[in-house]
Amino acid sequence: MTHSPRIDWVDYAKGISIILVVMMHATLSTEAALGASGWLHPVVEFAKPFRIPAFFLIAGLFAARGMTKPWRTFIDSKVLHFAYFYVLWLTIQFLFRGPVYAVEDGALETLGQYLLAFIDPFGTLWFIYLLPVFFVVTRLTRGLPPALVLIAAALLEAAPIATGWTLIDEFAGRFVYFYAGYLFGRWIVTHAEWFRTNPATTTAMLAGWGIITAACVSAGVATWPGVSLALGFLGAAAVIAISVLMARAGMLGGIRYCGQNSIVIYLAFFLPMIATRMALTKTELIVDPGLVAALVTLVAVVTPLILHRIVRGTAFAFLFERPARFRLHTNKKPTLQPAE
Repeated sequence: MTHSPRIDWVDYAKGISIILVVMMHATLSTEAALGASGWLHPVVEFAKPFRIPAFFLIAGLFAARGMTKPWRTFIDSKVLHFAYFYVLWLTIQFLFRGPVYAVEDGALETLGQYLLAFIDPFGTLWFIYLLPVFFVVTRLTRGLPPALVLIAAALLEAAPIATGWTLIDEFAGRFVYFYAGYLFGRWIVTHAEWFRTNPATTTAMLAGWGIITAACVSAGVATWPGVSLALGFLGAAAVIAISVLMARAGMLGGIRYCGQNSIVIYLAFFLPMIATRMALTKTELIVDPGLVAALVTLVAVVTPLILHRIVRGTAFAFLFERPARFRLHTNKKPTLQPAE
């Protein structure tokens, strides 16, 4: 999110969200490779009800700023921007994964999977595919009563939609959070300061939230219609509260840095994640699944940030910066726009 001046807790919230997303992929893939669960598994399960809802609600917080811009500017910044990175990193992923797919399924099937990814998002990149869809739908529905759109989005989240198509299923399950962030963004930013001025009460509320979420997850009701929606919004609010308290204390600046570069981590974490997981599981130097998953998560988060610093200002800057030739407004200097 680009906004001036930067709101410190927003970067922390984005950092928490992206780390939880990477942790989920790293932990589940590691456990699948080892055939055993580790101590990070309960953390991943606890975060499941709010991990993605918080991500999308934070992404929608400042969406209103772009909704009144001319369509050309809107398409450039909210559609082409993400489309560029999606196509680029989809191609990079297939350069590494394609040979494996070709051996297993054949070259034509692999090519078909690549082309299908332009219609239905592929693998870990589905979030960046869905974001521009959310932006466009939000803009196209601006003429409708906001309450009607919000209720419809909530009903979609509660509906048992499972078509097998990522675009359809994830849109139905996630749009309500993005739209809520867009609709109540100004209110959320203003009232989040309450957490900063009431740290003791906020901490007590967070403890209550943690107990409720853990109980729902343990009881297996976290995915029930209505319950999942409530836990999603409560969890997003909790992420905001935690972020405000962290910003107030000025602690764990690394998480804030991750939030400031969340799109960098999101785009590039899969390669170091796979490489580290394979190295640790094949060598069996570490046998504890939880420790392996934690190390895989750490490397998957840190490596993209290092790569970003290395390629900045070089011929490889296009990995994280959209070149002018891929912009509708070519007179602007290409810059990295964090995912909103």
